[in-house]
Amino acid sequence: MADQTTLQIDDLGVATITIVRPEIHNAFDEKVIDELNRRFESVEDDDEVRLVVVAARGRTFCAGADLDWLRRMAEYDNDQNMNESRHLGDMLHRLNVMSKPTMALVQGPAYGGGVGLVAACDIAIGVRSATFSLSEVKLGLIPAVISPFVIGAVGARQARRFFLTAERFDALEAHRIGLLHLVVNDEGEMRAAAERFARMFLDTAPGAVAESKRLIADVQGLAIDSELMEATAKRIADRRASEEAKEGISAFFDKRKPNWTD
Repeated sequence: MADQTTLQIDDLGVATITIVRPEIHNAFDEKVIDELNRRFESVEDDDEVRLVVVAARGRTFCAGADLDWLRRMAEYDNDQNMNESRHLGDMLHRLNVMSKPTMALVQGPAYGGGVGLVAACDIAIGVRSATFSLSEVKLGLIPAVISPFVIGAVGARQARRFFLTAERFDALEAHRIGLLHLVVNDEGEMRAAAERFARMFLDTAPGAVAESKRLIADVQGLAIDSELMEATAKRIADRRASEEAKEGISAFFDKRKPNWTD
């Protein structure tokens, strides 16, 4: 069977992982989930990669779960269903905690698990015509596995509306609630925006970016107390002593570019 995803890495170090099932609106099943998991693992281990882009071919970004896969899972026993659910969660978690910056390019509708893919990325750009829906309750299901990522992106208050109504909303609303960072007019503008972000990341220290991502994950939701302030003080002290920070500070005073921009 042909691959359901592709991976391309350009001269800027941008790794683009594309879902290529346009005939069924890029819906995913266990094979697509497995491929995405392996693609994410591959780019995480590639030191040349500076930005990971998640994209899709065709008119739809991702319609969520493949209906044939859902039909098959309806016949599975509890253990089989748990394994499939864990597999999806593992893939989204790998994307969510990747040390490289990640970006979703949403060129069309994103429903159900497709919204989870968008929410698990650090940056999300969508075309104005894109639409979104957390449609699980219409099928008697719940957006359980994707919920940590979606709630992390839009907050519990918005989730209480969109998880329960399954209503469709547009790109401007997705931007308002925090699911999208940027709305553009068309795919050409979206590609140009992605390139601008890629060039920004070429100027950033890869280790500092990875540490910043871990910092956000560790600090969010915690009370601001003496324990937290001590922990964050230790993080910056350790970072100041790193070879990467020494290079960055030295380059600044020498009025040259640091070595990670080579």
